[in-house]
Parts: sequence; structure tokens; C-alpha cells
Amino acid sequence: MASAFRGASGGFGNQLSDWMPTLKTADAGILPDLQMGSARADDLVKNHGYASGAVQLHVDNIVGSHFRLSYKPNWRSLGISEQDSRAMAADVESAWKEHAEDPVGCYLDAERKRTFTMMAREVVATHVNLGEAMASAEWISRSGSLFKTAIKMVSPKRVSNPLGVPDSERLRGGVEQDRYSSAIAYHVLNPRYGIGESLNGFNSGGWRRVPRETRWGRQQFIHIFEPREDGQTRAATQFMAVMEQLFMIDKLQMTKLQNAVVSAMYAAVIESELDSQTAHDMILGASTGGGNVQQGLTNMLAFSGQFHQGANVKMNGVKIPHLFPGESLNLKTPGNADNGFADLESAILRYTAAGMNMSYEQLARDYSKVNYSSARASMMESWRYFIGRRKVIPARFGASVFSLWFEEAIQRGYLTLPRKAKYNFYERKSAWCNTEWIGTGRLAIDGLKEVKEAVLRIESGLSTYEKELATMGEDYQEVFSQQVREAEERKTAGLPPPSWAQVTRFNETVEPEEQNPQTQGKAA
Repeated sequence: MASAFRGASGGFGNQLSDWMPTLKTADAGILPDLQMGSARADDLVKNHGYASGAVQLHVDNIVGSHFRLSYKPNWRSLGISEQDSRAMAADVESAWKEHAEDPVGCYLDAERKRTFTMMAREVVATHVNLGEAMASAEWISRSGSLFKTAIKMVSPKRVSNPLGVPDSERLRGGVEQDRYSSAIAYHVLNPRYGIGESLNGFNSGGWRRVPRETRWGRQQFIHIFEPREDGQTRAATQFMAVMEQLFMIDKLQMTKLQNAVVSAMYAAVIESELDSQTAHDMILGASTGGGNVQQGLTNMLAFSGQFHQGANVKMNGVKIPHLFPGESLNLKTPGNADNGFADLESAILRYTAAGMNMSYEQLARDYSKVNYSSARASMMESWRYFIGRRKVIPARFGASVFSLWFEEAIQRGYLTLPRKAKYNFYERKSAWCNTEWIGTGRLAIDGLKEVKEAVLRIESGLSTYEKELATMGEDYQEVFSQQVREAEERKTAGLPPPSWAQVTRFNETVEPEEQNPQTQGKAA
């Protein structure tokens, strides 16, 4: 016992003795509660401001307004020259952008509602909400479209075991698997609208079996998630670890709002100094000659009311209450104790931000207590997470969609492989479909400092224009081409060329770093 880990034993004071969790596989821990967790996360995103904002933060920081293709065929393994690969990349990127980002036709989307960037944004939003994203490859002939490849977005809520059969070794969570836990096919529920709201269960629709790929290797179903353990079939929502806290902070805010409404109320009452016996005698004796008590009370209140109506004393237009003898005016307001609400809310939001892998300032939209250095450190920590997510989630989705489109473009002759290539598309599919994806740029808190940093890295040989412009969300080739065109147009118009020498002046300007307002007094 002396050599054992205290975390695995009873702990200090034997306080861990009742903590006995069960060791389970990933599927055993996720699949039994998958539907309930997804339903609760879905409800949070619909009705909770912070949850909805967290999803939107992921979408805007990972994808942004344009998810741009940077085609990079592995020209060394394909046996072509770098010059040929660049020429081919220019043609491929142009053809892809024309088809994938068509805002009118939207032919790449089977539903014709989304451009490719919109699909990528939906993939990220769905992955945050439900822990995974899914889509199927369709073959649709439509007038006006050069290509038949179309992508049908599939909600993970629709993938389940047919007729609600229990999970087994080869069928778990609606996914057929082989003995290596590799997916073979997916069962997608097509609900019968109007019969019931549930997406899983008996008599709620028909299941369509979609194979993962065809016999010749063309992908038919796209399933994007980041597994944490071996044999994991499905993924849980990202809100699972913070769901209880988010749910309770909503209740806490609503309770505080009701308290604020009640606290805004007041009541003005007139108190009398008459004791109970005197008031009783006055009421009973208010009516003489055998009248009843009710009539005596009425006469007394009427007399008091006439007095208050006649006592109309004003000073400079302001009425001064002149009370009946023995009365006093009191203003009643309920208590309004804060009870540490702001600190409790901040603590819950910090816990939630840590669980969602973002900074508290981003989630709460509160930058009032940080200086430049703190804000930038927080932003860079979140940016590293967002870049990793971009590579794992939307970039994988983009690579799958691009591979499907590129295969058709090659087979139908819209694109031509270099004649000197050693291998055809199917012999080196991965090399021909090697892609990079450029999303939104990194937020610049101080634009001048960010530019100076980028210039210094390039001049010192620690970075390249491609990397720095990609960090800004731009393609360096497009920027260089535009600069050449602008220089030619300035020359034609008789304007002087742009002065790039000003870039070197950035190093001469040294600005004092912002200080936290809370520490300025100490520094002084």
C-alpha cells in the first residue's frame, strides 16, 4: 500500500474509496449513451447562447469564409517535373473553384444548397455538436453541370442499427465492421416525416445500406471523426464533458433574471400607528345607530380617502404627502443580494472554455481584464488547437471530396495528367490527390506587431511567404499574381511603383507594450 499510487488507492483520508469507475472500451462507454448525449447537445446548441457561440467560434476560426484548395501533387514520386506539377496545379485549382464554389448552381451538393465552403463549415459545426460528421458520394446527372459527382450531407443522428437491433461484434452504432474494426458499410435511416419525431426506433422509416467504397476503391461514404482508442466506431459530442455545467448556467442566469425583475418592483404602503384595540373600536364605532361593521369600515376608509384627496400640498410643482394623523408612508423593496453570481458565472465559463479547448475571453466575449500579451498568449493557444482541428476534420473531408471529383475529371477528360508521369491515377491515387487547405487567417490583435513579426521571420529565413500568407488566410500565388498585375496597371496609368522599402522601417519603430490597467499604478 505504501508503494501504490494514491490516486488508485483510497487517497488522503480515504476520500477516494467510493470512487470506483468501470474500465470500459471506447464503444462500451460511448454507444449506450450516444443518442441521449447527441439529443442533449443538439438542444443546447439550439437554445443556449454560449453553446451556440462555441460552435460558431469553431466554424469561423477553422474554416472561415473561404476554404481554399492548394493542390500539391507529389511530383517526385510521380516522376514529373516541378514545373509540370505547378502548371497542372494551376489548372486543377481553377477547375475546382469553378465547380465547387459555384454560388448559383451548387452542383457539388446533392441538395444544391451549399458550396464546398458551406459544406466544410457544416462539417465543423456538426463535428462540434455531435462529435462526428458524415456524407455520402452520389452520382447525379443534371443539366448545366459538367460533373456528376455530388455529395449528400448525412446527419450522424440518422446512422443507427436497422430496426433498433442491439450492437454486436460486427454491427455497432449503425456501422458494419470487419474483424479489424474497419468500416464496411453504414446504415442510414430515411425517416418517414409525419409519423414520428424520433430518428431511431421501429416503424420510423427505412434504412439504406451504403458501402464505404466500391469494388474499385471509389469512396461512397465519408465518416470524419478523431478516434481516441482502438476499435472506436463512433464519437461522442464535444459538449459531453461540460454539458452539465452549461445546462446549469442557463438555469442560473434565468433565476438571476427573475430575481432582477422582482428586485425592480416596489410597493408604497401607508402604515398607521393605531394599535389593534383602538383600530377595532374605531371600526366598530364608526357607525352609530345600530349600523353594521362593514358600513363602519366603509365610512372610515371613505373619510380617510377624502382627506388624502384634499391634502394636495405642493412645493415647486412637487407634491408633498400630507398623511392622516397617526399614519406614515413606507417604500417596500425586496432584497437584492448578488450572492457572488458574477464570480460563479465566470468560473463556470472558464471550466466550459477549457472543456471546449478555447480561451475564456473568446467564449465569454470578455477582453476587459487582459492586456496585449495575455490576449495574444490566449489566442495563440486556441489557434494551435484550431489548426490541428482544421487538419483532422475539414481537410480530411476536403481531401475525400476532391479525390472523388478529381477522379471523374480525369476519367472524363476535363483534366489531363502530364505525359511524362510514371503512374496513372489508380496506381498512385494518394500522390495525385495530395492537397493542402487554407482556411481563415489568424486574428491579429495588433496588426503592426503581427506584420513586423512575419517580416522578421521571412528575412531571417525562419519562414516563407507561403506559410505567412497562409496564416493570414491567403494563397501566396494568388497574392503574387495580383501584385504583378497591379504593378503593371500602375505603370500603365503613370503611377510610381509601390515602395516595398517601407517594410524595413517597421523594425525602427518600437512601441511600448500595453500594460494591464490594473498594473499601471504599480509600474508607475
